[in-house]
Amino acid sequence: MSSRGPSRWFDRFIPVALNIPPKEWFRAAIGALLAVAVAGSVTGYLFGSPVALHLMGPLAASAVLLFAVHSGALSQPWPFVGSYLCAAAIGLGLHHWIGPGLLVACMALPLVILLMCLLRCLHPPGAALAVSLALADPSLAAMGFKVVEPVLLNAVILLALATVYNRLTGVRYPKLAVVQKTTHATSDRPASERVGVSPGDLDQALEEIGEFVDVTRNDLERIIGATQRHAVQRSLGGISAARVMSRDVQFATPQTRLDQAWKQLSGHRLKNLPVLDEAGKLVGIVSLSDLVAPAMAQARFSWRGLFGRARAVTLAQIMSEPVITVDSDRPAVELIPLLCDRGLHCLPVMEQGKVVGVVTQTDLIAALSQHLLTQEPVAKAA
Repeated sequence: MSSRGPSRWFDRFIPVALNIPPKEWFRAAIGALLAVAVAGSVTGYLFGSPVALHLMGPLAASAVLLFAVHSGALSQPWPFVGSYLCAAAIGLGLHHWIGPGLLVACMALPLVILLMCLLRCLHPPGAALAVSLALADPSLAAMGFKVVEPVLLNAVILLALATVYNRLTGVRYPKLAVVQKTTHATSDRPASERVGVSPGDLDQALEEIGEFVDVTRNDLERIIGATQRHAVQRSLGGISAARVMSRDVQFATPQTRLDQAWKQLSGHRLKNLPVLDEAGKLVGIVSLSDLVAPAMAQARFSWRGLFGRARAVTLAQIMSEPVITVDSDRPAVELIPLLCDRGLHCLPVMEQGKVVGVVTQTDLIAALSQHLLTQEPVAKAA
């Protein structure tokens, strides 16, 4: 028998490495320690040390999820708080009507799992809490249904500290559902999402897997989207904004009049004009749509205009600011959502605080088209 045989057999039992940097280990450990210590101290002060210690096990397990697995679906506020409510209802109910014992513990476990699944608040420590309450020691039994108070107090303290600590240490918690807004306020999905993986594809894939996946829907979409962007950037061969941009930048100044901007845009067949001050610093940007309303206002009759006293409109009055810009080494694939989903028609390209070019939708489409044409012969040869 080959010596590699036993080694491969044992490899099956070795879990894959957690995709968590060591810095995150210590961040989560310190946060969990502080939260459990505070919750246990407050609960012990208000309800007595035996009560606090009896509830410490499920609380510590919840702290692991809220601090170390904060992005998981099981770690969000409703699964956490909802599971504790389910545990209190099942555990206290069984303890009151039947009494403590192994049978009660065995009954509490499946009942709380079913209730948590029904209410969409699956949180494993909730099952441990239900069993603890069903097997309540004398200190908890003496409280009766008032034991809900320390249970909810622990939950509120842990959730509050997890939210504050995670935010202060650069972690977004809780993970709220992101509502996609389209630029044109229509029911259409963003342009970048109309081809490729759709929400329906995700639903179908999860249904085919047939198992629970501890990741939120938004996180799953973000992971797939980031993977696709990296794959596209690799296929683009490192094309950056500097290779795509137009270098002969047409710009205006804050003192440029409305009629001058119209002539400049129409003369160069442009839709946007960067606005630079005397030092060459980008201070704003104007588009055709920005010029329409002031132009219509000037066309309306007014006594001031009749006597030749109408004030000239300058770009300083109508330009948009601040301006969304990109660095010259920004990957071209990262420009796509800005020019498509954000509805921008022009992205000024910066180097050391100076405008060195602009990338328009036309520039990006032309570059991508040329890249596809150069890749087609290679694909056919392969």
